[in-house]
Amino acid sequence: MDYTSIDWNNVALIVIDAQNDFIDGAMPVAGTTEILPTITELLDIFRTAGRPIVHAIRIYEPGSSDADPIRRADIEGGLQVVAPNSHGAQIPVQLTQGREVPLDAAALLRGDLQQLTADEVIMYKPRWSAFYRTQLLDWLTNRGVTSVLVAGCNLPNCPRGTLFDATERDLRAAVATDAVSQATPDRLADLTLIGVQHVGTHDVSEHLR
Repeated sequence: MDYTSIDWNNVALIVIDAQNDFIDGAMPVAGTTEILPTITELLDIFRTAGRPIVHAIRIYEPGSSDADPIRRADIEGGLQVVAPNSHGAQIPVQLTQGREVPLDAAALLRGDLQQLTADEVIMYKPRWSAFYRTQLLDWLTNRGVTSVLVAGCNLPNCPRGTLFDATERDLRAAVATDAVSQATPDRLADLTLIGVQHVGTHDVSEHLR
């Protein structure tokens, strides 16, 4: 049996941390601006195919201790990055079909999902992995999802954490190699070792056409 190849009839797209502050704001991540057109194309492909989409985002409340240890001291000290109700926390409009979608920060921080359509949601994740302290697995399971494709910002942190956790939940997992920032051959090779597939946007288009 092949337990790692993507089941394209039951795949969902997870876009990680594609937010203004990580693109050109308070904490820009190199290479993220450049992949925005490819992420937009992926989103269009999944919307056209009627496949589920999750925008997994960060919200750091200045002064809060609910942050990754590596950033906790800065957030406790009042650092303003992807702060609630800020422009920096917003998803770029090109990823939401040209319309600005104000985040419901209070609801997201409670763990609620913000619905864009029946099969497209925004979800707050408090740590690297989109599966940690979230509804993600239940939401995917309820839609019959068996495979996930991960894109966004930035591979060594949140996309990688999400991909590892996906495989530990027996989901077939793939990384969109041309739609994730900070990808290097070594980082991609590490993912291959746990059965994560590598696909490009053209491949996705062919499979979901």
